[in-house]
Amino acid sequence: MSESVLTQQLDALLQGENNIIANLANASALLNEHLSNINWVGFYLYDQETNTLNLGPFQGKVACMHIPLGQGVCGSAIAEQKILRVANVHEFAGHIACDAASNSEIVLPLIKNGEILGVLDIDSPELNRFSAHDEQELAAFVTTLLKHI
Repeated sequence: MSESVLTQQLDALLQGENNIIANLANASALLNEHLSNINWVGFYLYDQETNTLNLGPFQGKVACMHIPLGQGVCGSAIAEQKILRVANVHEFAGHIACDAASNSEIVLPLIKNGEILGVLDIDSPELNRFSAHDEQELAAFVTTLLKHI
């Protein structure tokens, strides 16, 4: 599916809705529907008081509920404030294994007007599942999502 179609679908789906949980839930469902070879897609939301990422809306098996900043792929993506695309999570120092079936991962920080909101996290049982093109497409998806939260 092309970037424009997926982001257009998201934009239309979230039009007029301002509830962050509803929007994140539908965004994760949309990605789960359209991405192949994934086993988890969802959001972790940043809690400034505890300096942790807390489990938010997702599609997939049960997940880790709290991730400290700087730990795992999700915590590192927020600490570094950049997209992390990991071809083999077993080679990522400090990887947090919520699902042993996950072999690759991509994490995109959600930052709006300088405020850290959380991350979009996607896992795959396939090694090296996420390409540079996937990264670009998902970055555009996040940009559209941030307009609605």
